[in-house]
Amino acid sequence: MSIEWYAVHTYVGHEEKVKENIMNRARSLGMLDHVYQVVVPTEETVEHAGGGQKEVVKRRLFPGYIFVQMDLGDNPEEPNEAWEVVRYTPGVTGFVGTATRAVPLTPDEEARMLGSLGITGSKEVPKVKVSFKVGDMVQVTAGPFSDFTGVVSDLDPDKGKVKVLVSIFGRETPVELDFSQVVKS
Repeated sequence: MSIEWYAVHTYVGHEEKVKENIMNRARSLGMLDHVYQVVVPTEETVEHAGGGQKEVVKRRLFPGYIFVQMDLGDNPEEPNEAWEVVRYTPGVTGFVGTATRAVPLTPDEEARMLGSLGITGSKEVPKVKVSFKVGDMVQVTAGPFSDFTGVVSDLDPDKGKVKVLVSIFGRETPVELDFSQVVKS
């Protein structure tokens, strides 16, 4: 049994429907013990709409691709039922690999493409080690607040974020930054 993540080509704009179709086919064909999950990586961004309004928009990180965690058995060279469930789902145009062989994501690809979503197969998401704590003085090293100093008011290791109180026009203002954007001063 070899449970791996595979990248699957789909029609651009149909990723969510294909995800739903794969899971429905796996369920109806009794293959949920071979097709575990289907992921369409997305991110939410804020865009400016007309009239000064802001709108939260969900964007696909990899248009035309979905990621399927599945078990292709001991011989991935030879298509099996799980491969056929996914490959012959409407909207799927093929696996990343050859016509008859799906190539699993490498651990590096898995970490890059799925790690930001907290999905890494059976492995835990690595926690970022920080050298500062709440109350410490830090220097902002990147972004629009570069060269500002401030006090750490909150840490979120799961998201890799730190909230820093910086002085802007004489007023303490909370700013949320990535761990990589600050250093202890």
